[in-house]
Amino acid sequence: MTEGKSHLEPMRHSCEHVLTMAMLRLWPGKIKAAMGPATEEGFYFDFDSEIKISEDDFSKIEKEMAKIIKENLLIIKDEMTVAEAKKFFNSNVYKGNEYKHEWLDSIKSRGEKVSIYWLGEKGHDVPKTFVDICSGPHVKSTGKIGPFKLLKIAGAYWHGDEKNKMLQRIYGTCFATQADLDAYINQIEEAQKRDHRKLGKELGIFMLSPEVGGGLPLWLPKGAIVRDLLIDFMKKQQIERGYSPVVTPHIGKLDLYKTSGHYDNYRDHMYNPIKVDEEEFLLKAMNCPHHAMIYKNSQHSYRDLPVRLAEFGTVYRYEASGELSGLVRVRGFTQDDAHLFVRPDQLKDEFLGVLDLTLFVLNKLGFKDFRARLGLRDKKKDKYMGNDKLWDRAEKDIEEAVKQSKLTYAKEPGEAAFYGPKLDFVVKDVIGREWQLGTIQVDYNLPERFKLEYIDENSSAVRPVMIHRAPFGSLERFIGILIEHFAGAFPVWLAPVQAKILSISDQFNAYAKKVAEELKTAGMRVEIDSANESLGKKIRNAEMEKVPYMIVVGEKERAANTICVRDYATKKQEVMKTAKLIKMII
Repeated sequence: MTEGKSHLEPMRHSCEHVLTMAMLRLWPGKIKAAMGPATEEGFYFDFDSEIKISEDDFSKIEKEMAKIIKENLLIIKDEMTVAEAKKFFNSNVYKGNEYKHEWLDSIKSRGEKVSIYWLGEKGHDVPKTFVDICSGPHVKSTGKIGPFKLLKIAGAYWHGDEKNKMLQRIYGTCFATQADLDAYINQIEEAQKRDHRKLGKELGIFMLSPEVGGGLPLWLPKGAIVRDLLIDFMKKQQIERGYSPVVTPHIGKLDLYKTSGHYDNYRDHMYNPIKVDEEEFLLKAMNCPHHAMIYKNSQHSYRDLPVRLAEFGTVYRYEASGELSGLVRVRGFTQDDAHLFVRPDQLKDEFLGVLDLTLFVLNKLGFKDFRARLGLRDKKKDKYMGNDKLWDRAEKDIEEAVKQSKLTYAKEPGEAAFYGPKLDFVVKDVIGREWQLGTIQVDYNLPERFKLEYIDENSSAVRPVMIHRAPFGSLERFIGILIEHFAGAFPVWLAPVQAKILSISDQFNAYAKKVAEELKTAGMRVEIDSANESLGKKIRNAEMEKVPYMIVVGEKERAANTICVRDYATKKQEVMKTAKLIKMII
């Protein structure tokens, strides 16, 4: 795109106001406007309505929006006291709008004045003029708004809280040029084709069941194979790099998470305590407190460090139902989690080792385009655990390690974990969308809170430094992103079925089974399609399943003890011996 987010935000925010004004013009007295911010991808507008608005109404709404933009109405900032605003918003199109009055009450509680924006001349009402509570930013007039498009409509709870009323939400976007808008629309269309929820169902990867519960995916056989392949891949790397496997339970005592600070700092994402035998337990939302206790179980000399503990640990975090999405936003997921307990003099080398592993993983999975984000604390916000001395030390250490790696990075204050700074990897997929995947975190605070120690060369008890790392992040999210990145056509090493054998007719089924046994013995994942269907139908089915290789066997192949191999990616076809295919794949 030719414009950055900072340039587009005022335009998109203004376009959302135009959307609100257009709807109040089209359905006077029927719409209660709630809220509507600009977003990274465009904007949205939440509203309460006596009538059901659908995507069939978009052309009518867009036509009215275009008319408002053509009118080139001035966008004027103004201020009111809360009392003035309450009186004003009780006498116009917002009369009886509880959502606006709730905002005003919130502003009053902060002792602030009310910032408003007019579209058109001050003092008038829709349809000539529109006004709303807003802090901006905006463009100077509606004529400065670029090409726009309404995208979809959905339900949304007021303030995102499912205890509140369900509102209607219209999503839209706006760009500086038609070319940028067209490119974005093409990206959306491509994303819809690659939607992991759609492909996951078609390819037999995973399912979601309302009987089981929202955000709790069930892995189907082919999905379980992909999951296990990724776990085996990571386990092999970890063993080679000196990690020790551990396993921890799915619950822990409430006091454990109070000690770690998670209960106080991460409470909104944790489930309510479970009472068992007069004690309170929590579903595990993170693995680090458990790993800290495993480290603490033994006495450690400075010669023992680093201690690297790794676990594919399943955790449970609360997400509002409206935020759940396939595999990428779930309530139960498995992390490729590890915690390294190191001496301060080992920190840089260990951090660089973790960084090397993370880059190796991204490269192996075909993610070549990514940026590194160094998340630091925002000193203006009181949401971090620990003292300034430990934070300054951790931020200095992590930045020095990243600089030593020669990795290009950008600092982002406010992106740190509550216990320490972190390096996140934001990956761009093949259609240009960004995803935050692997993370590496430096932590002086949890070793302090858990009183972790090792005995140094002077026989003194010293605190280790803790490195948290997860190159995948979570298997669920990572696989969801992989499905979309590859459009369901996994690389051969990761494909749940690497080759599908298609017999031309029943008389060649025995030969198909012979070929399958040879390939399976060599370690390939193979299926046979021996259904009573035409070869064309079998080929189409294999294409839809995105199997990397189709193997056709008939009279010629049986007679010559060969196979006819068709490559899904290149569509090229070649007759060969089974040994050659095995060499290509294994």
